[in-house]
Amino acid sequence: MRKDDDIQHQAIELWGGLEGTVNRVRDQYFSQMDQNGHGKRLSDLDRFAALGINAIRYPVLWELTAPDGIENADWSWADERLPALRDLGVKPIVGLVHHGSGPRHTSLVDPEFAPKLAEYAGAVARRFPWVEYYTPVNEPCTTARFCGLYGLWYPHGKSDLTFLQALINQCKAVVLSMRAIREVNPNAKLVQTDDLGKTYSTPELAEWADFYNERRWLAWDLLCGMIDEDHKLWQYFLKSGIPAEDVLWFRANPCPPDVVGLNYYITSERWLDHRGDRYPARYVGEHGFADIETARALATPTPGIGPLLEETWERYSLPMAVTEAHIDANREDQLRWLHEVWNAAHDVRRKGGDMRAVTVWSLLGSYDWNCLVTECRGYYENGAYDLRSPEPRPTALAQLMQELATGRAPSSPVLQGLGWWRRPGRFLCPPVATSATVAALPAERNLAHRPVQPILISGATGTLGSAFARICEERNLAFRVLTRQEMDICDPASVEAAIQRYRPWAIINAGGYVRVHDAERDSDRCLRENAHGPVVLATACVRHSLRLLSFSSDLVFDGTKGSAYVESDPVAPLNVYGQSKAEAERRVLAVNPQTLMVRTSAFFGPWDQHNFVTLVLQALAAGRPFTAASDLIVSPTYVPDLVQTCLDLLIDQESGIWHLSNGEPVAWTELARRVAAMAGLDEKLIEAQPATAFEGQAPQPRYSALDSERGKLMPSLDDALQRYLQAVQEVQREGDTHVGAAQAAHYGSS
Repeated sequence: MRKDDDIQHQAIELWGGLEGTVNRVRDQYFSQMDQNGHGKRLSDLDRFAALGINAIRYPVLWELTAPDGIENADWSWADERLPALRDLGVKPIVGLVHHGSGPRHTSLVDPEFAPKLAEYAGAVARRFPWVEYYTPVNEPCTTARFCGLYGLWYPHGKSDLTFLQALINQCKAVVLSMRAIREVNPNAKLVQTDDLGKTYSTPELAEWADFYNERRWLAWDLLCGMIDEDHKLWQYFLKSGIPAEDVLWFRANPCPPDVVGLNYYITSERWLDHRGDRYPARYVGEHGFADIETARALATPTPGIGPLLEETWERYSLPMAVTEAHIDANREDQLRWLHEVWNAAHDVRRKGGDMRAVTVWSLLGSYDWNCLVTECRGYYENGAYDLRSPEPRPTALAQLMQELATGRAPSSPVLQGLGWWRRPGRFLCPPVATSATVAALPAERNLAHRPVQPILISGATGTLGSAFARICEERNLAFRVLTRQEMDICDPASVEAAIQRYRPWAIINAGGYVRVHDAERDSDRCLRENAHGPVVLATACVRHSLRLLSFSSDLVFDGTKGSAYVESDPVAPLNVYGQSKAEAERRVLAVNPQTLMVRTSAFFGPWDQHNFVTLVLQALAAGRPFTAASDLIVSPTYVPDLVQTCLDLLIDQESGIWHLSNGEPVAWTELARRVAAMAGLDEKLIEAQPATAFEGQAPQPRYSALDSERGKLMPSLDDALQRYLQAVQEVQREGDTHVGAAQAAHYGSS
């Protein structure tokens, strides 16, 4: 967005994007804007501006604004938001169609699609003559594939002809729309986006790979007027049934982008292999060969986006921007992905490419892209903000964006590790060695020589401590699990020595006294380990500016509320254990308000043999009866979910009290019956008893379930139980290996 002679002297800009897809599946529309709630939060614009972005890809969508014609258009959305963005110093890059097919009266194969969109584009320009940057149609080549080749979106075509018709119609719509816009604003600029990928293959599939690698350029080639009889895919158009004059129209009516917008995802680079039996069945298509992400198959990772940007510059010599950079992953890998793309863009700039910007996508996250928005499953991928809280909650991505926008060095210690797409555990098949890829980025190879700050984890032998160690290893987060001999959290000198030795960036207090009923007879030890120890850690973390994560319990409540407790409810513990946790909360947060204090309850998980759910299954599988309390209401917590969520919150630098559980109040007997039913075991073996029937019990609240007023970040209980059963089977098959595909798929981490 600057004059060419200024390019090498000015910084690459940081842009943002708002996921605005409105795609049609048969007669149903799937609108991201309906799901993300942005239409009801004008305050989001202030949040976006605070990130430091120069521009934002912003939807003023045809389907939403004028579904019944220009004369009936509702401009209220745009009238309120576009001027507000301008006043905040954020340039809107206005999108008119985003993976859509227009209002119901048209489609991507309708010959009138292009002139009708151009009519709408002209109306937008007349309403907002000061807007300079437009994307009339987002990703025309990708959208044409989904709509015309794969049959996923309306009009559900599955042929090369339908694909090319949809592609040509969209590109013609871009040309006519920019013509209409420039009649109002001659200085209007086209930012033309599409997926930037590359396909690699075995020699046997080289022709397929060559074809895909040419096809990826088609939208930009058409707009640049580059396709004629000498183009490599000229015969593809003709053999598919496209008249030559439809293609040559673009030679006579070129509309080259002012900025080539390049969208890059982990799925953008593909590996084709004729040996389909080496791969999971879902990656083998109708042609019998495997088509899989390179990260899942190639022994040596591809270098990433950098060489692809160089190819684009060599092909078009036009200004470029990365217009979507996003990965569905754990927090540290989201940060690593953005940082890798940002560094690659700067490297291309240093080599002479005209790189203008990198766009973080999507600022508010997105919904159901794991099924390509063909169903409403409620699957959410957060972005710079997490929408699972009452108000959008900034994540660590927001801080990284602010640092990049202002030229500060990225500060997050988790950037020290490699992303999952470059780690050994990424493969879904026997790794393929190929000369088509090269070594990883030099900057990443040098990571091994940098001092890495770990997370210190206390409680080496406990359920929680061992789970943190397991998942930190999976997520490539440097860590040290310390025994009491290595760090006694009740001894200030021991804690200080561990900090001096390991130089951590965070400490996780996953230990402590856990025997609730024994605590009634061992109160001094319980209070020392659960209250005094966390205070020692908190004071040390204050001195050294370290993050601290510590755990509390639902037993800080007395149960008289009669419904689920939220973070602000007053505590009133009934037993010594609850008293120790309540005292820890009070003292720790008083001395170190930046502590992340997590209340949770009723653990179950696949890696220990002593949790309630596992004991239920063991008894029932052996044909033994199992007795459970029928009058104690709790909120069960799946340990892997708890650990994953806690790590994300820790990286986000969240603080204060958070309630984390899998969210559903149940009696112990109900939990036992539910897991028995899921496992196909005999529920009749479960015997209900009141809590008073169990001898030696500490006083317990009858209703201690947890809810949250800060954010419901963990999956449902049924979802967790299903993944627990799958994980238990994997542990049994593999001899207690790490979390399997069912767990990882939920979090998108591998």
